[in-house]
Amino acid sequence: MNKAELIAKVADDAGITKTQANASLDSFVEAVTKTLKGGGKVTLVGFGTFSVSKRAARNGRNPQTGAVIKIKAKKVAKFKAGKELSANYRSVLTDELAQRSSVTGHANAGIGAFCNFG
Repeated sequence: MNKAELIAKVADDAGITKTQANASLDSFVEAVTKTLKGGGKVTLVGFGTFSVSKRAARNGRNPQTGAVIKIKAKKVAKFKAGKELSANYRSVLTDELAQRSSVTGHANAGIGAFCNFG
């Protein structure tokens, strides 16, 4: 789902215009961004938590030359799914795996049966 599709869904579900839904989404993103830049975190119970994580400096390699390069430490945005979101996602995956295993005849179809990178 992209931003336009999300806006259309929110507008339809909430009974508001797409312009109003877009303004709401932009406001949400701006609020989360400002909070993270200030070093805080945003928790939406049942959905998840947006926070800032620190990545340590490390050595990497230039893939073309193989030379060692230094990668600076930096802060990155992080999202951790809440219990309710995780449980809902897990139940969808479990149902999908069960359906695929019954189609393929393999009891352990595995998560690889799901991934369609095409």
